[in-house]
Amino acid sequence: MTTPAQTGEADIATNPVLDTPDDASVDLSGLLSDSQVMEVLQKLDEELVGLKSVKTRIREIAALLLIDRVRRSIGLTTRPPTLHMSFTGQPGTGKTTVAMRMATILHRLSYARKGHLVAVTRDDLVGQYIGHTAPKTREVLKRAMGGVLFIDEAYYLYREENERDYGQEAIEILLQVMENQREDLVVILAGYKDRMETFFSSNPGFSSRIAHHLDFPNYSLDELLAISRLILAEQMYRFSPDALQTFRAYLEKRMTMPRFANARSVRNAIDRARLRQANRLFARGGKISRTDLMTIEAEDFQASRVFNEEMPDLV
Repeated sequence: MTTPAQTGEADIATNPVLDTPDDASVDLSGLLSDSQVMEVLQKLDEELVGLKSVKTRIREIAALLLIDRVRRSIGLTTRPPTLHMSFTGQPGTGKTTVAMRMATILHRLSYARKGHLVAVTRDDLVGQYIGHTAPKTREVLKRAMGGVLFIDEAYYLYREENERDYGQEAIEILLQVMENQREDLVVILAGYKDRMETFFSSNPGFSSRIAHHLDFPNYSLDELLAISRLILAEQMYRFSPDALQTFRAYLEKRMTMPRFANARSVRNAIDRARLRQANRLFARGGKISRTDLMTIEAEDFQASRVFNEEMPDLV
């Protein structure tokens, strides 16, 4: 007499993949609608100008997670994908914004319990004396669990010139958690591209755990102008025709100056123009129309020290 094991019936009874017919299907459109992932991707498109390669990779990651979720729903189990990332680029290129959207995507596709972002730097992780670093690092990790830990200027964790630097202790704890608890935490390391490459070459443990490297390019002049329009619209302001031309000239000069920070510098420049506009209207007095209150004029930028070679405005 043959047994179920001899005929293979036991394997069929306990294997969900064998129980699922090959023509089994899942409503992908319905799953997308339920997760609202497309809304997040659309918002990312609306919020960020340019960055085509970055947006493409984020969509690819979202697609991978969605398909992985579908596979699991019909018994096609596999190891969860490695999701730790590296974001490289100059300041103001959208790294933090993309990290926030990534946390939301992970949550909506059930890869993050909370979907929150904890943004830190070296000072949040590394202590100043013996025994101080481990509890600081573990406290940050505890807050980040179930979401995304975003470490800006991550290369400052490692200081090769100082053998007694406590950053190495934080690195060792991070590496352990990135490997052993990767199903409950995604770590994103961010910073300048050249410094991050040096950091990874000095810390191969980090490099081997990073699955996705995204480079955020500087914005072009036209992209910066598009960003300025989005910022103005968000705050219910607008350029006069002359102001737009003056701001273009402002950006052309500012982009060649030290510490230019892409979208961040654009926002700072608009904030300064709003300050000058308010002062101009206040000094003028009398009746002020809705159009007056909304319009940034050329003179609100012409007063900037960017147009004075001797005293460059660095904000």
